[in-house]
Amino acid sequence: MSEQLELPERESMEFDVVIVGAGPAGLSAAIRLKQVNPDLTVVVLEKGAEVGAHILSGAVVDPIGIDRLLPGWREEEGHPFTTPVTDDQFLFLGPAGSIRLPNAFMPSLMNNHGNYIVSLGLVCRWLAEKAEALGVEIYPGFAATEVLYDENGAVRGVATGDMGIERNGEPGPAFTRGMELHGKYVLIGEGVRGSLAKQLIAKFDLQKDREPQKYGIGLKELWEVKPENHKPGLVQHSFGWPLGLKTGGGSFLYHLHDNLVAVGFVVHLNYKNPYLYPFEEFQRFKTHEAIRGTFEGAKRISYGARAITEGGYQSVPKLSFPGGALIGCSAGMVNVPRIKGSHNAVLSGMLAAEKIATAIAAGRANDEVVEIENEWRDGDIGKDLKRVRNVKPLWSKFGTAIGVGLGGIDMWTNQIFGFSFFGTLKHGKTDAESLEPAAKHKPITYPKPDGVLTFDRLSSVFLSNTNHEEDQPVHLQVKDMDLQKRSELGVYAGPSTRYCPAGVYEWVEKDGEEVYVINAQNCVHCKTCDIKDPNQNINWVPPQGGEGPVYPSM
Repeated sequence: MSEQLELPERESMEFDVVIVGAGPAGLSAAIRLKQVNPDLTVVVLEKGAEVGAHILSGAVVDPIGIDRLLPGWREEEGHPFTTPVTDDQFLFLGPAGSIRLPNAFMPSLMNNHGNYIVSLGLVCRWLAEKAEALGVEIYPGFAATEVLYDENGAVRGVATGDMGIERNGEPGPAFTRGMELHGKYVLIGEGVRGSLAKQLIAKFDLQKDREPQKYGIGLKELWEVKPENHKPGLVQHSFGWPLGLKTGGGSFLYHLHDNLVAVGFVVHLNYKNPYLYPFEEFQRFKTHEAIRGTFEGAKRISYGARAITEGGYQSVPKLSFPGGALIGCSAGMVNVPRIKGSHNAVLSGMLAAEKIATAIAAGRANDEVVEIENEWRDGDIGKDLKRVRNVKPLWSKFGTAIGVGLGGIDMWTNQIFGFSFFGTLKHGKTDAESLEPAAKHKPITYPKPDGVLTFDRLSSVFLSNTNHEEDQPVHLQVKDMDLQKRSELGVYAGPSTRYCPAGVYEWVEKDGEEVYVINAQNCVHCKTCDIKDPNQNINWVPPQGGEGPVYPSM
């Protein structure tokens, strides 16, 4: 934007607590704040067009958090937890067949009985209704793009992005200035690799003495299957083919209500081969003989993708900072072997809310509520993450066959004896650093989609209801285009054209030169590019509020 242009001052609103993100963590924090003190003023900002629009997860939910937040919810009508888990299966897939692993071999923490198969988007819409009934203000369609600091350097609020900025960076005819929301405390619950969380982690050095955060890319489709292929309550997880034994990842197949089946595939983003194509691996997975029968005569309804935090216990950054705290997946609280994070998100929101409500009652404001950081490891979140802390690094170091086996043994020793023979293992490299030059690998040939069971990316993005106004600054910022051409293309053979699950990035020949094309309107906000680019040369920032995917029930 032109430096000479005088912009009007932003209007501001004052609250006791400002929460960024209407996910399970943010909404639980809002509810708990009002439960503790109904007089507190609480606001929740959500960048999606509506609550739940950007929420994507498997999801099998452990109700421990909801039980604690909303006792008695099971007796209420209209809650989204309508499909209890009835059958739990673990498969190891090979190219020509599959082996079912006996449930008796699995540590009890891997048992899904007592959990529920749900749409996490519907859960968030339900929680939003609960929050609003308590007096919480929720503003969907407003992306928080800037952290505001006071004269002492403490966080005092956030600002939403200006609307109506044109591609040249100048205000257009529909220009509207953003709003400042000030609070005594700010909770950041943006989800995985949030843009404000990333800034705060850097500014306050919250990752100090922690291991690097690790990630996966999760791709998901929702299908309506034939009644004879539907088994309500069935949870099926698999690993192995098509990824082989060196690349981490796996799948889920969850049978919901009304003949709906959620199928998903996760690829750990510490993979080495730049020719790997997570979306195509997902499509290949569905063709396996143990999987494809579920989708005979079925109809694909929706598609989406999202990064997943996988670093676990040793990668969780310091939660508290002057003026606020990180909660939920902004802090990386996913239990990787269980493929669950929403229960910890709810618990982290509650913990932060309780400590902040106490601080406000004591007359405090804009200081560091260090009690949040000091207590989480000794509570249910810490206990949940600590006992599985070595599963991911063992898998990464030894590969699927040996690593998963050692991880299982480690979970058993943690469960029975409360300790690990391995201590606490390190993750080592970041996911960006894990990628190897293309010269060390061979291209992978993937089969063409058949349009029935397997599909291309663009037709899939259409099902995500993704939309961005094209005449606005591109929200995927390449810091150094020369570096991108010299290294991302020249050394790594353009992995962004493959790791992006929405076809955002292309290298196109123009006038005899390779030109980097960014189709930002396709972006489903998964953040994979921000994580996996080998030079950390792509910065994801929020587009105008309300834009991106609109997931109806993902």
